[in-house]
Amino acid sequence: MSLPSVYGDKLAEKLTLLNERGRGVLVRVYNLKKTCSDPRTRPPFLGDKAMEASAKFILKKFPHLDVRSSTQHLGPVHRDRGDIVRALAPFYQTFLDVLEFRDHVYELLNTIDASQCFFDIHINYDFTKAYLDLVVTYVSLVLLLARAEERRLLLGLYHCAHEMSHGASEPGFARLAQMVLEYEHPLKKLPEEFGPHTKAVSGALLSLRAPFARRCRDAELWRQEQLLSLLGAAGDLLSPATSDSMACEYLSLEVMERWIILGFLVCPGALGTPPCQELWRQALRGSLFVTLVRDEAIAVHKVTEELLGGLKGFGKRVADVKECREHHFGGILGRPPRSRLAELLFLLEQLRALVRRHLRLLRRYHRHYLARFDALVLSDVIQNLSVCPEEESVILSSFVSSLSALSAKEVDDQEQFDFTALRLDWFRLQAYTSVAKAALPLASNGDVGRAMSLVVFHTRLLDRPEELLDETSDLSHLCFHPRPLERMFAVTLDEPSMLRFAIAFPLLCAHFSRCPHPMCPEEYPQLEAAALGLCHKFLEELARVGSACVLDACAEQHNLSQQLLPKHCAATISRARVKKTPKQPPRKGDPQRDKPGAESQRRDRTLTTNMDKLHLTLAELSLSLNHVPNFTVFGHTVTPAEYLSSHLETRLTRAIVAMAGYSQATQEVARPSEVLAGLVAYMGLVQRLGQLVALDTGRLLRAVLLQQSHPRDASGQPTLTAIYTDWYLEALLRQASTGAVLLSPALQAFTTVPREEQPPFSAAEFSDISEMRALAELIGPYGMRFLSENLMWHVGSQVTELKKLVAENMDTLVQLRCCKAEQRPALLPRLSSAENVLKRMTIIGEILSFRAMAQQGLREVFSQHCPFLMGPIESLADVVTPDTDIQVTLSIFELASAAGVPCEVDPALVTALAGPRTEGSSPEEDYKVSCLLLVFVAVSLPLLAADPASLYNPELDGHNNNLHCLAKAIVQLSAALFTVHGKNIETHLKEFLLLASSSLLQLAQEPDKARARNQDSIVLLLHLIVAESSFLTLDMLESCFPYVLLRNAFRQVCREPPGRAPPH
Repeated sequence: MSLPSVYGDKLAEKLTLLNERGRGVLVRVYNLKKTCSDPRTRPPFLGDKAMEASAKFILKKFPHLDVRSSTQHLGPVHRDRGDIVRALAPFYQTFLDVLEFRDHVYELLNTIDASQCFFDIHINYDFTKAYLDLVVTYVSLVLLLARAEERRLLLGLYHCAHEMSHGASEPGFARLAQMVLEYEHPLKKLPEEFGPHTKAVSGALLSLRAPFARRCRDAELWRQEQLLSLLGAAGDLLSPATSDSMACEYLSLEVMERWIILGFLVCPGALGTPPCQELWRQALRGSLFVTLVRDEAIAVHKVTEELLGGLKGFGKRVADVKECREHHFGGILGRPPRSRLAELLFLLEQLRALVRRHLRLLRRYHRHYLARFDALVLSDVIQNLSVCPEEESVILSSFVSSLSALSAKEVDDQEQFDFTALRLDWFRLQAYTSVAKAALPLASNGDVGRAMSLVVFHTRLLDRPEELLDETSDLSHLCFHPRPLERMFAVTLDEPSMLRFAIAFPLLCAHFSRCPHPMCPEEYPQLEAAALGLCHKFLEELARVGSACVLDACAEQHNLSQQLLPKHCAATISRARVKKTPKQPPRKGDPQRDKPGAESQRRDRTLTTNMDKLHLTLAELSLSLNHVPNFTVFGHTVTPAEYLSSHLETRLTRAIVAMAGYSQATQEVARPSEVLAGLVAYMGLVQRLGQLVALDTGRLLRAVLLQQSHPRDASGQPTLTAIYTDWYLEALLRQASTGAVLLSPALQAFTTVPREEQPPFSAAEFSDISEMRALAELIGPYGMRFLSENLMWHVGSQVTELKKLVAENMDTLVQLRCCKAEQRPALLPRLSSAENVLKRMTIIGEILSFRAMAQQGLREVFSQHCPFLMGPIESLADVVTPDTDIQVTLSIFELASAAGVPCEVDPALVTALAGPRTEGSSPEEDYKVSCLLLVFVAVSLPLLAADPASLYNPELDGHNNNLHCLAKAIVQLSAALFTVHGKNIETHLKEFLLLASSSLLQLAQEPDKARARNQDSIVLLLHLIVAESSFLTLDMLESCFPYVLLRNAFRQVCREPPGRAPPH
């Protein structure tokens, strides 16, 4: 064949285009098969019961389908013909693409045979590889097409619907039907088709003997020959690395196995020669399966045995297949465990990262290599050619010129290299010189091919390093094997020493973006979802294991911190005292507690504790999560450390709430100080974790603690704020309202009253100043605000009920307000529910007293954390005067209250009382009710003297029925009510003081001593009210109630009762 004819055949161009086209058609057929086999994605009418009869008819008559005479069988098809044509058009087009691809492959293979092309992987690598790729792609396509179970039905349905819609059959249907019938048994048809091509295929395959044999050697032989050695002489590293078949060095073993097995499968006649037999047997010992595309594979030994068993004269080859299969099963036992695969994947990713990191160095080195070595070698080879026609000489000389022109400036200036044209020209030259009777036969001038193979490799390192990386280490096919990947990942997590390599599995998902093909864009969303889903699953599991390990370590640390709590020192003190006394036998059931710190004492460092194991696991996981800061999967940036942060945030939130140990049924809860100690232990370990993992622990802890300052966390579960708000309202304050718990100003805490049925908790342990500080630390200003709002809601409810009682006694209260003191005793019996009013006011006082204690704790914590803010806030609150606008005043007070600073008017109470108003009442009427409420309380105070529980207790600095809480209730309620109505607070408090003083002075004239037995204790309320209010002074009190009476009352209540021991 003359050279101009070879130019016209364009073998290189056709091989390139057909290989790319074949991969696309293969992917489309794969997508067709998967779509139709999945009930969720297959066209709906394929599973329609109404279509079953038509489908059976089409399958029975295929391919001879007469639409016009079969209308009774194809009624459902006629009804849905439009939908069927639209739904099946992409599938039908895929079959047409297969047919078109087959025609072009036939034509090209025949042209190559007619040209008597020469194939040798060492000399014309690109030409040989493209030829074998085309053969294998075509064989894979035919085998895959035969696996598409719905192929007849899809073609038949489309043909019938198309003819019904357009009145004529689709032009390509006849040939498509014939192709489907021919490939019904592809392993019989393919050997017939490739019979004429056996010589070319076997010649190309035989050139693989040397590289395939070298790649199949075991590791021990590689070590002996030092094929991969890091311990060689340092001087040898300066010698340039050369190879006569450089491209074969990175040719995948899997690809070669696929070429050999599928090539001899369709060309069994070549197995008659010993070299082919040896190569074929060596490949059969390699794998049990050969991939057609993605997760579609054939069982090598089974398929080969079935094919050869049906051919005459291949009995020995069938025996060879069985022997190779047994050899393969014997070799499985010597393979490394699956857990080591994670390390292999990890090392692969490290090598890829290493190449990317040093690309500039590689480019500089190989630029010099091309310009100063490859160009010289190629020039010498060209000069030594015995025959070199003009056209080939021009092409080869242009190669030398292009390589010699490279300079270091191009690398320094970051200019992009592009040797695509050079490689394409070399591919074309391989095709021109590999035909029979070529002017420059490449078969007899192998040095040209070897030199150019090295040049091509070096140019790809300069302009296509990513492409070269993907060719040598691409693992995108694993996207279609999620279950095995998940099993390998689970095995890795079970092996502690492999945890550091577990990040290789999420990184593997970055390869999956190479799976989509331009000819099948419809599968992109599914592949993207699959890759992201698998990556998400791996990182979620890593984060789950990591967060569980962190929480276990936190729990251990929490247990150690619990041993240092003050409540545990009693046992130590008791044992110390016992040592000074004569020894007594220990009682049964007394646990022997180790001293804190005993867990750190060990005789041998090889003895590991649970904490040691947890730290080791954390260190291994940290190496994994810190391997890369982020990576990209299908355009999505993935940050591994964020998964751990998210899991830790969720689990820490739950763990902190669990530390409270709250039971709504039994009202049991841990003390805030104990929870705070545990929280500090948790925070300390998490902060130390930041030294291991690239984790923003500050942001993590802020997010966790901020959630605890709100009533619900991010998942909608109750937080410490909700728990402690509920407990203090429903447990502590409810017990206080029943008299089981008393407020002790002397102790600055609530205290439990000793009685038979007392609460299941000690009130002082939950309400002293240290617990209030701990509560403020735990729930923060936001949580304290939520607590205040709930307390004020209860106050508002009580005020609403009080206003109803005032409305019931409106007329009497009006008369009491205006009458003279002598007339009041006659009017007082008309009042109803006076005890109820005092009880509700006492409850309000208890709530406000607790809030004041909580605010004091918040103020101390705020001062400790933000002293630079507390000073300006306090100064701002001090500048408020009576002349300041009320809205400005309330805004300043709200700011001060948020920092725990006490205010003359409580803004939270004002907000709570501004809403509710007596039904159907005007602002004036509501103001009148507020005034009469103070009157009601003032004239009812003498009734308290008859209550035995109203006795003042000097030890508590309060009354035995929390009567002293009335002072805070009266003062703060008055200030809030009259602020709402915009009235003068001082005026109304003076009026109250005058009425109360008058009522208590009349109590001294009470003839019934039982009704006045605790008169002195009640009189002290006047002093408490004046002390509580900033609007009242002792001078005001002196004007309406002689101070001498107060002094006598104090002396009387503090006098020791007969026989009573002095207080400790």
